[in-house]
Amino acid sequence: MGELKKVSEFVYEIEKKGEMKVPARIYADDKLIVKMKEDLTLKQAENVSCLNGIEGYSFVMPDGHQGYGFPIGGVAAMDYENGIISPGGVGYDINCGVRLLKSDLTHDDVFEKRKDIIDSIFKNVPSGLGSQGKVKLSSKDLDEVLMVGAKWAIDEGYGWKKDLKCIESEGSMDGDPNKVSSNAKKRGMPQLGSLGSGNHFLEMQVIDEIYDEKTALAFGLKEGQICFMMHTGSRGCGHQICSDYIQTMDGAYKKYNIKIPDRELVCTPIHSKEGEDYYKAMSSGANFAWANRQMITHWARESISKVMDEDPEDLGLEILYDVAHNIAKIEKHNGKKYCVHRKGATRAFWKGREELSKEYGAIGQPVIIPGDMGTASYIMVGIKSSSQTFGSTCHGAGRVLSRSAAIRKFRGEDIIKMLEKQNIYVKAASPKVVAEEAPDVYKDIHNVVDVCDMAGLAKKVAKLKPIGVAKG
Repeated sequence: MGELKKVSEFVYEIEKKGEMKVPARIYADDKLIVKMKEDLTLKQAENVSCLNGIEGYSFVMPDGHQGYGFPIGGVAAMDYENGIISPGGVGYDINCGVRLLKSDLTHDDVFEKRKDIIDSIFKNVPSGLGSQGKVKLSSKDLDEVLMVGAKWAIDEGYGWKKDLKCIESEGSMDGDPNKVSSNAKKRGMPQLGSLGSGNHFLEMQVIDEIYDEKTALAFGLKEGQICFMMHTGSRGCGHQICSDYIQTMDGAYKKYNIKIPDRELVCTPIHSKEGEDYYKAMSSGANFAWANRQMITHWARESISKVMDEDPEDLGLEILYDVAHNIAKIEKHNGKKYCVHRKGATRAFWKGREELSKEYGAIGQPVIIPGDMGTASYIMVGIKSSSQTFGSTCHGAGRVLSRSAAIRKFRGEDIIKMLEKQNIYVKAASPKVVAEEAPDVYKDIHNVVDVCDMAGLAKKVAKLKPIGVAKG
């Protein structure tokens, strides 16, 4: 690997050498860079810098850790005309993302009812390994989901029309179900409207601290306010789309004379048949995820409404924003088009970007950063200096322990008791899932977010602390 140099307090670089087209740039402090050196994060960042058409840098966000091909926390902008597209630069859980619901409720309103609310959500939102949705889809329904995303769910009565304005890309990309295999459809069809397992969750949180009063006011946030955060993606549908196109590109990249330093980085030109087919299929997977989160939003609203005995609109259960973590987007930066791969990274657009709806055009995009279930999550806002990373920032805390290592180290029952002592109620499909997602398997979310803030990748607005957690 090339020499790693510290170029400023929060920036490290691996200089361009050999087959590298650009340097690799890593946003971290001295503590976070130590963790990245313990796995293949830095080597993977260097490998990504060798891909055709990459511009600027191969980026790693402060929560970066080893992934499939690309590091998780990896960002790469590929020249739209001459660059490549890679399924490894998006990941298996296409459009795994986070949505935050605001409310007019306060901590005092819900604290004594938090167990009832979480139990109601857990009962109403299917979750757990292999979980299936409550809605039986026809093949025609599924194709519509893959084409239009969240709009399908809203047209079917799962939510409010105004929800779309508060979702990245208004919850829809230009999908084509004909580019999605029958196997991917078969896996996805029974799972629409389900949370899944692993690091997917639905949390009840209280705003614990405000850092930027003006932006918080514009976002409709205040201290003591209750919010609901959900984290899930495209389930088996997206996973299979990724698997299918990795296999397709593994058989195709050599015919385009593409050299790659790692087979996990299989790719083809953006404008090749394989590249265009993958982009359409990936967009379909993203649409599945947005429809999925939309249906979960509807059932969460119903659950909260039932316990509080008030209408969801009267409770102010409105979406702040919905962001994608694993996606490739065609975007303009500095007057030029790119295919920006964000793999375990969040878009963080600043005010004035044409992609933002009027709700946020004059403020900047809300950026939602989930932490572990025992610590905190953050709301940030996109700022102009994030243009240095093509408008990207971190997506969470980032793991430091594998799931198997976590199971060996922790007992789920012990974690649940420990969190209850902190007034955090956990309802989970199994104690094993809780062990896998124990707070100590993640990096320090405060550390990660502070680096993003101080490096100018996004600005802190508010901190949220969990008081109730539903885990798949």
